Amino acid sequence: MDDPRAEGGNPLERLTIEQLRRRTSVKWRQHPEDVLPLWVAEMDVPLAPPIASALHTAVDRGDTGYPGGGRAYGQALAGFAARRWGWDALEVDRTAIAPDVMLGIVEVLRLVTRPGDVVVVNAPVYPPFHAFVTHDGRRILEAPLDPRGRLDPAALRTAFDAARRTSGRVAYLLCNPHNPTGVVHTARELAEVAALAREFDVRVVADEIHAPLVLAGARFTPYLSVADTEDAFAVTSASKAWNLAGLKAALLVAGPGAADDLARLPEEVSHGPSHLGVLAHTVAFEEGEAWLDTLLAGLASNRDLLDRLLAEHLPRVRTTPPEGTYLAWLDCRALGLDDGEGTDGPGTVTELAGPARAFLDRARVALSSGHVFGSGGAGHVRLNFATSQAVLTEAVTRMGALDDG
Repeated sequence: MDDPRAEGGNPLERLTIEQLRRRTSVKWRQHPEDVLPLWVAEMDVPLAPPIASALHTAVDRGDTGYPGGGRAYGQALAGFAARRWGWDALEVDRTAIAPDVMLGIVEVLRLVTRPGDVVVVNAPVYPPFHAFVTHDGRRILEAPLDPRGRLDPAALRTAFDAARRTSGRVAYLLCNPHNPTGVVHTARELAEVAALAREFDVRVVADEIHAPLVLAGARFTPYLSVADTEDAFAVTSASKAWNLAGLKAALLVAGPGAADDLARLPEEVSHGPSHLGVLAHTVAFEEGEAWLDTLLAGLASNRDLLDRLLAEHLPRVRTTPPEGTYLAWLDCRALGLDDGEGTDGPGTVTELAGPARAFLDRARVALSSGHVFGSGGAGHVRLNFATSQAVLTEAVTRMGALDDG
Protein backbone atom coordinates (compact mmCIF):
# COMPACT_ATOMS: atom_id res chain seq x y z
CA MET A 1 0.00 0.00 0.00
CA ASP A 2 1.12 3.57 -0.56
CA ASP A 3 2.96 5.32 2.26
CA PRO A 4 0.13 7.10 4.13
CA ARG A 5 2.43 10.07 4.68
CA ALA A 6 2.68 10.73 0.96
CA GLU A 7 0.71 13.52 -0.69
CA GLY A 8 -1.49 12.70 -3.62
CA GLY A 9 -4.60 14.41 -4.97
CA ASN A 10 -8.20 13.63 -4.09
CA PRO A 11 -8.02 11.32 -1.05
CA LEU A 12 -11.28 9.63 -2.08
CA GLU A 13 -9.52 8.24 -5.17
CA ARG A 14 -6.32 7.07 -3.47
CA LEU A 15 -7.35 3.56 -2.38
CA THR A 16 -8.48 0.61 -4.44
CA ILE A 17 -11.29 -1.71 -3.40
CA GLU A 18 -8.66 -4.40 -2.75
CA GLN A 19 -6.81 -2.08 -0.36
CA LEU A 20 -10.01 -1.12 1.39
CA ARG A 21 -11.00 -4.73 1.94
CA ARG A 22 -7.83 -5.23 4.00
CA ARG A 23 -9.21 -2.86 6.61
CA THR A 24 -10.48 -4.35 9.86
CA SER A 25 -12.80 -1.52 10.96
CA VAL A 26 -16.53 -2.19 11.30
CA LYS A 27 -17.37 -0.69 7.91
CA TRP A 28 -15.36 -3.35 6.11
CA ARG A 29 -16.00 -6.29 8.48
CA GLN A 30 -19.75 -6.06 9.14
CA HIS A 31 -20.72 -7.66 5.80
CA PRO A 32 -19.32 -10.31 3.40
CA GLU A 33 -16.79 -9.28 0.76
CA ASP A 34 -19.34 -9.18 -2.08
CA VAL A 35 -21.13 -6.29 -0.34
CA LEU A 36 -20.27 -2.65 -1.08
CA PRO A 37 -20.45 -0.85 2.30
CA LEU A 38 -21.95 2.64 2.09
CA TRP A 39 -23.47 2.70 5.56
CA VAL A 40 -21.54 3.77 8.68
CA ALA A 41 -19.97 7.27 8.68
CA GLU A 42 -16.41 6.28 7.85
CA MET A 43 -14.58 7.51 4.76
CA ASP A 44 -12.59 5.47 2.25
CA VAL A 45 -9.48 7.63 2.51
CA PRO A 46 -5.90 7.31 3.76
CA LEU A 47 -4.89 9.48 6.71
CA ALA A 48 -4.01 13.10 6.01
CA PRO A 49 -0.20 13.25 5.75
CA PRO A 50 0.36 15.61 8.73
CA ILE A 51 -1.68 13.31 10.98
CA ALA A 52 0.02 10.15 9.76
CA SER A 53 3.42 11.75 10.27
CA ALA A 54 2.59 12.86 13.82
CA LEU A 55 1.34 9.39 14.74
CA HIS A 56 4.38 7.67 13.26
CA THR A 57 6.64 10.02 15.23
CA ALA A 58 4.75 9.35 18.46
CA VAL A 59 4.94 5.57 17.97
CA ASP A 60 8.63 5.75 17.08
CA ARG A 61 9.23 7.63 20.35
CA GLY A 62 7.08 5.25 22.36
CA ASP A 63 4.89 8.24 23.19
CA THR A 64 1.81 6.14 23.95
CA GLY A 65 1.04 7.07 27.55
CA TYR A 66 -1.91 8.68 29.27
CA PRO A 67 -3.75 11.51 27.48
CA GLY A 68 -2.32 14.98 27.68
CA GLY A 69 -2.50 18.02 25.49
CA GLY A 70 -6.11 18.97 26.15
CA ARG A 71 -5.25 22.66 26.10
CA ALA A 72 -3.38 22.29 22.81
CA TYR A 73 -6.46 20.58 21.36
CA GLY A 74 -8.63 23.51 22.45
CA GLN A 75 -6.17 26.01 21.00
CA ALA A 76 -6.10 24.10 17.71
CA LEU A 77 -9.90 24.17 17.47
CA ALA A 78 -9.98 27.87 18.36
CA GLY A 79 -7.53 28.67 15.58
CA PHE A 80 -9.45 26.56 13.08
CA ALA A 81 -12.76 28.21 14.07
CA ALA A 82 -11.28 31.68 13.61
CA ARG A 83 -9.79 30.89 10.21
CA ARG A 84 -12.61 28.76 8.87
CA TRP A 85 -15.76 30.30 10.31
CA GLY A 86 -14.65 33.78 11.38
CA TRP A 87 -15.41 32.89 15.00
CA ASP A 88 -12.67 34.21 17.25
CA ALA A 89 -14.52 34.01 20.58
CA LEU A 90 -13.78 30.39 21.47
CA GLU A 91 -12.11 30.53 24.89
CA VAL A 92 -9.74 27.63 25.55
CA ASP A 93 -10.38 27.95 29.29
CA ARG A 94 -13.97 26.90 28.61
CA THR A 95 -13.05 23.65 26.88
CA ALA A 96 -12.49 20.12 28.16
CA ILE A 97 -11.55 16.84 26.53
CA ALA A 98 -13.87 13.82 26.48
CA PRO A 99 -13.60 10.31 25.02
CA ASP A 100 -15.79 11.03 21.97
CA VAL A 101 -18.67 13.27 20.97
CA MET A 102 -21.53 11.05 22.14
CA LEU A 103 -19.95 10.33 25.53
CA GLY A 104 -19.20 14.05 25.80
CA ILE A 105 -22.86 14.80 25.12
CA VAL A 106 -23.90 12.39 27.87
CA GLU A 107 -21.55 14.12 30.32
CA VAL A 108 -22.91 17.56 29.40
CA LEU A 109 -26.50 16.35 29.77
CA ARG A 110 -25.59 15.09 33.24
CA LEU A 111 -24.46 18.62 34.09
CA VAL A 112 -27.63 20.36 32.90
CA THR A 113 -30.40 17.79 33.48
CA ARG A 114 -31.35 15.12 36.00
CA PRO A 115 -32.54 11.53 35.50
CA GLY A 116 -36.10 11.56 34.19
CA ASP A 117 -35.77 14.96 32.53
CA VAL A 118 -36.65 15.53 28.87
CA VAL A 119 -34.18 15.95 26.02
CA VAL A 120 -35.66 17.26 22.75
CA VAL A 121 -34.25 16.03 19.43
CA ASN A 122 -35.16 16.65 15.79
CA ALA A 123 -36.33 13.50 14.02
CA PRO A 124 -35.15 11.82 11.91
CA VAL A 125 -31.75 12.09 13.60
CA TYR A 126 -28.56 10.15 14.33
CA PRO A 127 -29.72 6.98 16.17
CA PRO A 128 -27.29 7.23 19.14
CA PHE A 129 -29.10 10.44 20.18
CA HIS A 130 -31.98 8.20 21.23
CA ALA A 131 -29.86 5.35 22.57
CA PHE A 132 -27.30 7.24 24.66
CA VAL A 133 -29.84 9.67 26.14
CA THR A 134 -32.35 7.01 27.18
CA HIS A 135 -29.65 4.66 28.46
CA ASP A 136 -28.63 7.47 30.82
CA GLY A 137 -32.13 7.78 32.25
CA ARG A 138 -33.39 10.81 30.32
CA ARG A 139 -36.55 10.90 28.19
CA ILE A 140 -36.54 11.73 24.47
CA LEU A 141 -39.15 14.02 22.93
CA GLU A 142 -39.05 14.40 19.16
CA ALA A 143 -39.56 17.69 17.32
CA PRO A 144 -39.89 16.63 13.67
CA LEU A 145 -37.97 18.35 10.91
CA ASP A 146 -40.00 20.13 8.26
CA PRO A 147 -40.67 18.47 4.84
CA ARG A 148 -37.39 19.87 3.51
CA GLY A 149 -35.45 18.24 6.33
CA ARG A 150 -34.80 21.57 8.03
CA LEU A 151 -35.51 22.83 11.54
CA ASP A 152 -39.18 23.62 12.17
CA PRO A 153 -39.58 26.46 14.72
CA ALA A 154 -43.25 25.63 15.27
CA ALA A 155 -42.43 21.99 16.05
CA LEU A 156 -39.65 23.11 18.39
CA ARG A 157 -42.00 25.49 20.20
CA THR A 158 -44.55 22.72 20.66
CA ALA A 159 -41.90 20.31 21.94
CA PHE A 160 -40.30 22.83 24.31
CA ASP A 161 -43.72 23.73 25.71
CA ALA A 162 -44.68 20.08 26.20
CA ALA A 163 -41.33 19.28 27.80
CA ARG A 164 -41.59 22.18 30.24
CA ARG A 165 -44.93 20.82 31.47
CA THR A 166 -43.49 17.42 32.42
CA SER A 167 -39.80 17.96 33.16
CA GLY A 168 -37.90 19.78 35.87
CA ARG A 169 -35.12 20.66 33.45
CA VAL A 170 -35.16 20.51 29.66
CA ALA A 171 -32.29 20.17 27.20
CA TYR A 172 -32.28 20.32 23.41
CA LEU A 173 -29.76 18.20 21.52
CA LEU A 174 -29.08 20.03 18.26
CA CYS A 175 -27.34 18.28 15.35
CA ASN A 176 -25.45 20.91 13.31
CA PRO A 177 -24.93 20.03 10.46
CA HIS A 178 -27.83 17.63 10.63
CA ASN A 179 -27.35 13.89 10.29
CA PRO A 180 -28.95 12.31 8.21
CA THR A 181 -30.37 15.07 5.99
CA GLY A 182 -27.07 16.94 5.47
CA VAL A 183 -28.75 20.29 6.22
CA VAL A 184 -26.43 23.05 7.43
CA HIS A 185 -28.45 25.31 9.71
CA THR A 186 -28.28 28.99 8.85
CA ALA A 187 -27.43 31.77 11.29
CA ARG A 188 -31.05 32.89 11.13
CA GLU A 189 -32.35 29.40 11.95
CA LEU A 190 -29.95 29.11 14.88
CA ALA A 191 -31.00 32.53 16.17
CA GLU A 192 -34.61 31.29 16.19
CA VAL A 193 -33.48 28.26 18.19
CA ALA A 194 -31.67 30.49 20.67
CA ALA A 195 -34.73 32.70 21.12
CA LEU A 196 -36.98 29.70 21.75
CA ALA A 197 -34.48 28.16 24.15
CA ARG A 198 -34.34 31.38 26.16
CA GLU A 199 -38.14 31.72 26.16
CA PHE A 200 -38.67 28.19 27.51
CA ASP A 201 -35.50 27.98 29.64
CA VAL A 202 -34.06 25.11 27.61
CA ARG A 203 -30.35 24.27 27.68
CA VAL A 204 -28.95 23.67 24.20
CA VAL A 205 -26.21 21.11 23.51
CA ALA A 206 -24.96 21.29 19.91
CA ASP A 207 -23.34 18.26 18.29
CA GLU A 208 -21.01 19.88 15.73
CA ILE A 209 -18.95 16.85 14.74
CA HIS A 210 -19.64 17.39 11.01
CA ALA A 211 -18.90 21.14 11.16
CA PRO A 212 -15.79 21.10 8.92
CA LEU A 213 -17.67 19.12 6.25
CA VAL A 214 -19.69 21.92 4.68
CA LEU A 215 -19.87 21.78 0.89
CA ALA A 216 -20.02 24.54 -1.70
CA GLY A 217 -23.17 26.65 -1.43
CA ALA A 218 -23.51 26.57 2.36
CA ARG A 219 -21.74 28.12 5.34
CA PHE A 220 -21.35 26.68 8.82
CA THR A 221 -22.34 28.84 11.79
CA PRO A 222 -21.14 27.66 15.22
CA TYR A 223 -24.11 27.66 17.57
CA LEU A 224 -22.12 29.44 20.28
CA SER A 225 -21.37 32.30 17.88
CA VAL A 226 -25.07 33.23 17.77
CA ALA A 227 -26.54 35.79 20.17
CA ASP A 228 -28.26 34.55 23.36
CA THR A 229 -26.37 31.23 23.50
CA GLU A 230 -24.27 32.01 26.59
CA ASP A 231 -25.47 29.02 28.62
CA ALA A 232 -25.18 26.50 25.76
CA PHE A 233 -22.59 23.85 25.00
CA ALA A 234 -21.03 22.54 21.79
CA VAL A 235 -19.37 19.14 21.48
CA THR A 236 -17.10 18.42 18.55
CA SER A 237 -14.03 16.61 17.24
CA ALA A 238 -12.00 16.08 14.09
CA SER A 239 -13.17 12.49 13.73
CA LYS A 240 -15.62 12.86 10.83
CA ALA A 241 -13.72 15.37 8.71
CA TRP A 242 -10.36 13.58 8.98
CA ASN A 243 -11.62 9.98 9.43
CA LEU A 244 -10.34 9.55 13.00
CA ALA A 245 -13.18 7.59 14.60
CA GLY A 246 -10.76 4.95 15.87
CA LEU A 247 -8.58 7.60 17.56
CA LYS A 248 -10.83 8.66 20.42
CA ALA A 249 -10.87 12.32 21.50
CA ALA A 250 -13.50 15.07 21.59
CA LEU A 251 -13.85 18.59 22.95
CA LEU A 252 -16.59 20.11 25.07
CA VAL A 253 -16.98 23.86 24.56
CA ALA A 254 -19.00 25.88 27.05
CA GLY A 255 -20.58 29.26 26.46
CA PRO A 256 -19.71 32.01 28.97
CA GLY A 257 -22.84 31.29 31.00
CA ALA A 258 -22.05 27.57 31.15
CA ALA A 259 -18.53 27.89 32.60
CA ASP A 260 -19.69 27.00 36.10
CA ASP A 261 -21.39 23.88 34.76
CA LEU A 262 -18.23 22.85 32.95
CA ALA A 263 -16.25 23.32 36.16
CA ARG A 264 -18.37 20.53 37.70
CA LEU A 265 -17.31 18.04 35.02
CA PRO A 266 -15.81 15.00 36.80
CA GLU A 267 -12.05 14.75 36.42
CA GLU A 268 -12.25 11.15 35.21
CA VAL A 269 -13.93 12.28 31.96
CA SER A 270 -10.56 13.62 30.82
CA HIS A 271 -9.01 10.19 31.35
CA GLY A 272 -11.14 8.61 28.62
CA PRO A 273 -9.66 10.02 25.42
CA SER A 274 -6.72 8.29 23.77
CA HIS A 275 -3.40 10.14 23.97
CA LEU A 276 -2.83 9.39 20.28
CA GLY A 277 -6.38 10.56 19.63
CA VAL A 278 -5.79 13.95 21.26
CA LEU A 279 -2.57 14.28 19.28
CA ALA A 280 -4.21 13.34 15.97
CA HIS A 281 -7.21 15.65 16.41
CA THR A 282 -4.96 18.54 17.40
CA VAL A 283 -2.81 18.09 14.30
CA ALA A 284 -5.94 17.83 12.14
CA PHE A 285 -7.21 21.24 13.22
CA GLU A 286 -3.74 22.82 13.11
CA GLU A 287 -2.27 21.37 9.93
CA GLY A 288 -5.02 19.52 8.08
CA GLU A 289 -6.84 22.28 6.19
CA ALA A 290 -5.15 21.77 2.83
CA TRP A 291 -6.05 18.08 2.91
CA LEU A 292 -9.59 18.98 4.03
CA ASP A 293 -10.05 21.37 1.11
CA THR A 294 -9.05 18.64 -1.34
CA LEU A 295 -11.45 16.24 0.37
CA LEU A 296 -14.33 18.72 0.20
CA ALA A 297 -13.79 19.18 -3.53
CA GLY A 298 -13.96 15.42 -3.95
CA LEU A 299 -17.09 15.15 -1.82
CA ALA A 300 -18.80 17.91 -3.82
CA SER A 301 -17.97 16.04 -7.03
CA ASN A 302 -19.35 12.82 -5.53
CA ARG A 303 -22.50 14.58 -4.40
CA ASP A 304 -23.10 15.75 -7.98
CA LEU A 305 -22.30 12.30 -9.36
CA LEU A 306 -24.77 10.70 -6.94
CA ASP A 307 -27.49 13.05 -8.15
CA ARG A 308 -26.85 12.01 -11.76
CA LEU A 309 -26.67 8.31 -10.88
CA LEU A 310 -29.96 8.43 -9.01
CA ALA A 311 -31.64 10.18 -11.93
CA GLU A 312 -30.39 7.46 -14.27
CA HIS A 313 -30.79 4.31 -12.19
CA LEU A 314 -33.32 5.16 -9.44
CA PRO A 315 -35.52 7.92 -10.88
CA ARG A 316 -38.30 7.28 -8.36
CA VAL A 317 -36.01 7.89 -5.39
CA ARG A 318 -36.26 11.41 -3.99
CA THR A 319 -33.45 13.29 -2.26
CA THR A 320 -32.22 16.80 -1.58
CA PRO A 321 -28.49 17.13 -2.21
CA PRO A 322 -26.84 17.61 1.20
CA GLU A 323 -25.24 20.94 2.10
CA GLY A 324 -22.82 19.28 4.49
CA THR A 325 -21.56 15.90 5.71
CA TYR A 326 -20.93 13.08 3.23
CA LEU A 327 -24.32 11.50 3.86
CA ALA A 328 -27.33 11.46 1.52
CA TRP A 329 -30.88 10.85 2.78
CA LEU A 330 -32.84 8.93 0.15
CA ASP A 331 -36.63 8.63 0.14
CA CYS A 332 -37.26 5.18 -1.32
CA ARG A 333 -40.95 4.86 -0.47
CA ALA A 334 -42.00 4.91 -4.13
CA LEU A 335 -40.02 1.73 -4.74
CA GLY A 336 -42.39 -0.33 -2.61
CA LEU A 337 -39.57 -2.13 -0.82
CA ASP A 338 -41.01 -1.91 2.68
CA ASP A 339 -41.23 -5.31 4.31
CA GLY A 340 -43.71 -4.50 7.06
CA GLU A 341 -40.95 -4.28 9.66
CA GLY A 342 -38.98 -1.38 11.04
CA THR A 343 -41.77 1.12 11.52
CA ASP A 344 -40.77 4.60 12.63
CA GLY A 345 -38.77 4.42 15.79
CA PRO A 346 -35.16 4.54 16.88
CA GLY A 347 -33.01 1.47 16.64
CA THR A 348 -29.41 0.35 16.60
CA VAL A 349 -27.24 1.55 13.75
CA THR A 350 -26.86 -1.96 12.28
CA GLU A 351 -30.57 -2.84 12.34
CA LEU A 352 -32.05 -3.30 8.87
CA ALA A 353 -35.57 -3.25 7.48
CA GLY A 354 -37.46 -2.06 4.41
CA PRO A 355 -35.37 -0.63 1.56
CA ALA A 356 -32.03 -1.06 3.36
CA ARG A 357 -32.74 -4.76 3.86
CA ALA A 358 -33.74 -5.14 0.20
CA PHE A 359 -30.67 -3.31 -1.10
CA LEU A 360 -28.42 -5.52 1.02
CA ASP A 361 -30.10 -8.82 0.24
CA ARG A 362 -30.81 -8.26 -3.45
CA ALA A 363 -28.21 -5.70 -4.61
CA ARG A 364 -25.39 -6.41 -2.12
CA VAL A 365 -25.09 -2.78 -1.10
CA ALA A 366 -25.06 -1.92 2.61
CA LEU A 367 -26.85 1.29 3.59
CA SER A 368 -28.17 2.62 6.88
CA SER A 369 -31.85 1.81 7.45
CA GLY A 370 -34.03 4.91 7.73
CA HIS A 371 -36.31 3.61 10.46
CA VAL A 372 -33.51 3.64 13.07
CA PHE A 373 -33.33 7.45 12.80
CA GLY A 374 -36.71 7.87 14.49
CA SER A 375 -40.00 9.34 13.31
CA GLY A 376 -40.12 10.05 9.58
CA GLY A 377 -37.34 7.63 8.74
CA ALA A 378 -39.22 4.53 7.59
CA GLY A 379 -38.93 3.96 3.84
CA HIS A 380 -35.66 5.92 3.68
CA VAL A 381 -32.00 4.97 3.60
CA ARG A 382 -28.84 6.90 4.40
CA LEU A 383 -26.03 6.54 1.89
CA ASN A 384 -22.39 7.41 2.62
CA PHE A 385 -20.84 8.82 -0.57
CA ALA A 386 -17.33 9.31 0.89
CA THR A 387 -15.84 6.69 -1.39
CA SER A 388 -14.35 6.47 -4.86
CA GLN A 389 -16.49 7.32 -7.85
CA ALA A 390 -16.02 3.78 -9.12
CA VAL A 391 -17.46 2.27 -5.95
CA LEU A 392 -20.27 4.83 -5.84
CA THR A 393 -21.19 4.17 -9.48
CA GLU A 394 -21.17 0.40 -9.02
CA ALA A 395 -23.29 0.64 -5.86
CA VAL A 396 -26.04 2.80 -7.36
CA THR A 397 -26.04 0.74 -10.57
CA ARG A 398 -26.66 -2.39 -8.47
CA MET A 399 -29.39 -0.61 -6.49
CA GLY A 400 -31.07 0.46 -9.71
CA ALA A 401 -31.81 -3.14 -10.57
CA LEU A 402 -34.45 -3.08 -7.83
CA ASP A 403 -36.37 -0.19 -9.42
CA ASP A 404 -38.71 -1.95 -11.81
CA GLY A 405 -40.94 1.09 -12.25
